[in-house]
Amino acid sequence: MILAPISRDSLQDWLAHIERLHAQPIALGLDRVLAVKRALGAEQTVPVITVGGTNGKGSTCAMLERILLCAGYRVGLYTSPHLLDYNERVRIDGRPVSDEALCASFADVEAARGEIPLTYFEFGTLAAWQAFSAAGVDAVVLEVGLGGRLDAVNAFDADCAIVTAVDLDHMDYLGKTREAIGFEKAGIFRSGRPAIVGDAQPPQSLLDHAQHIGAELQVLGRDFGYLAEQGQWTFWSRRGRRGGLAHPALRGAIQLANASTAIVALESLAERLPVSMQDIRRGLIEVELPGRFQVLPGRPTVVLDVGHNPQAAGVLADNLASMAFHPETWAVFGMLADKDIAGVVERVKDRIDHWLTASLPGPRGMGGEALAGILANHGIRADACFASPADAYLAAKERAGENDRIVAFGSFLTVAGVLYAIDDERKRRTT
Repeated sequence: MILAPISRDSLQDWLAHIERLHAQPIALGLDRVLAVKRALGAEQTVPVITVGGTNGKGSTCAMLERILLCAGYRVGLYTSPHLLDYNERVRIDGRPVSDEALCASFADVEAARGEIPLTYFEFGTLAAWQAFSAAGVDAVVLEVGLGGRLDAVNAFDADCAIVTAVDLDHMDYLGKTREAIGFEKAGIFRSGRPAIVGDAQPPQSLLDHAQHIGAELQVLGRDFGYLAEQGQWTFWSRRGRRGGLAHPALRGAIQLANASTAIVALESLAERLPVSMQDIRRGLIEVELPGRFQVLPGRPTVVLDVGHNPQAAGVLADNLASMAFHPETWAVFGMLADKDIAGVVERVKDRIDHWLTASLPGPRGMGGEALAGILANHGIRADACFASPADAYLAAKERAGENDRIVAFGSFLTVAGVLYAIDDERKRRTT
């Protein structure tokens, strides 16, 4: 594929370039990324923790990163997608890398790939590894983009692989059943290495694959877990119990499962990455992750949640139910057309009083009017439809009472749009 010469002086130039390299935005398979990895001479010299799963990946990655930072390690973290800036995807020492570091890493990958047409995610994954190598990190945490077995992240061998909760999502790529999806996610496991499963009822296909390859399997509820108590919790594993833990800074009961998964993963790597109990306590208290049941200060209360499948919507509904009383709840609701929108609506509808639907950009984005039609199929009338999440959010702010709450959810794009609107409001107040 021959592309017209373009300027690559800025990060935006590079991002525009890598978006055009491959005919498809998603093309699963490892051949391309492995070939370029070899050309780069990329070597694994530090422990790698790979995190997959339908829900809970981002939270688990954030906890791992923060605990390791508290223990004094230099940590490279690669996640996706981003909310506002691409740099969010590649973090070193708890901070997004600079444009200059990313551009240098993109240039390395470009020089090594020859005529190989990498996808956007493949290019970004290899560039992240280059940035981590250049920075001399002590540990790397990689979040799977899609599935696991054929995801670009799987070009790197995990010293410890984690699969969090498994549910139906991305079925066009991963299969129509939970068993099919479980097998794809189990592809990140490695023979003789720790395989941590943060799902108390994992698909049998995942368990079978781990056993077949001889991975060192540990499953939530069987080999490790937690006991929730008033104001604190206890973690237990094969190594014993650790009580009196403060609840993680990330909100929601599901975060105890994610925290337990992160802790047992670090236990499995204790010889290479020792951490103290104090590091774990500090890390869980200090961890931050925008868009995961994020409650913003002020009135009306604003909740941001990137959940975009029925399982995540169920968790959101439970979290909303556990909050203090709010007279009315206003939804800023936007989703991609290839998601199980009806399933999401069904799980969360009892917690919402007013629906403001928002159109999302791009070929996969669903229009607000179409979303309203799906709501109507559930007997729900949308209050209004808007051209963007930002417009829907501003309308919600005008209509909601000061004791009400606004919940923006359904997609990373929905939350990003609301964050942009909030940032614009803040800038106007300070000028």
